[in-house]
Amino acid sequence: MSVGTATIIDGKGLSQRLLTEVAARVRACEEQGVKPCLAVVLVGEDPASQIYVRSKERRAAECGIATRDHRLLATTTTSELLSLVRLLNEDDEVDGILVQLPLPPGIDSDAVLVAIDPRKDVDGFHPDNLGLLMLGRPRFVACTPQGCMRLLADAGVELRGKRALVVGRSTIVGKPMAQLLLQADATVTIAHSRTVDLPGLVADAEVLVAAIGRANFIPGEWLRPGAAVIDV
Repeated sequence: MSVGTATIIDGKGLSQRLLTEVAARVRACEEQGVKPCLAVVLVGEDPASQIYVRSKERRAAECGIATRDHRLLATTTTSELLSLVRLLNEDDEVDGILVQLPLPPGIDSDAVLVAIDPRKDVDGFHPDNLGLLMLGRPRFVACTPQGCMRLLADAGVELRGKRALVVGRSTIVGKPMAQLLLQADATVTIAHSRTVDLPGLVADAEVLVAAIGRANFIPGEWLRPGAAVIDV
């Protein structure tokens, strides 16, 4: 399928509408005397992470959400980071905690994510929140799969009964993406880099979410004509 014969989903338009919706919800909170506040924790100086954090903080500001920026050295220990997380958990003025991943080598990422109060875990990575998603009672859902679902809905893609393929099995994208599609009544298959006959699965998929983390992993020639495709 070439770009000339495909309909491109307008992600930018949806993004602007979502920002407007969130800003309205923030104003409603402020009218009730609540100023939403997000604590952002960045450890080290990874260039990509710095870009992501700046983007998140800029979007939060556009919506009226206050942010608290916590920049830590790459030499920070797991114990030191856990101490900061505990302080943020106990801070009643902090509504959400976002620890930018990946963390530097030597830091126990799992221990840090588990330490975040699940009621403040806006990334949706805490085991409690992953479990609630599995039960169909999500509290916080990882932003990338949730964004994919909004894109599909905005494009008018019917998911009920459709054959959906998620390529990727990470806890951040692939697994929660599959759960959200399943809860939308799609028939879901999860594939990955070691799946046998991936071309055949792709060709059969009416909805495809590629979250494998490799460029050009799925050639356009594999796609089923008319399939809805999200390339994460």
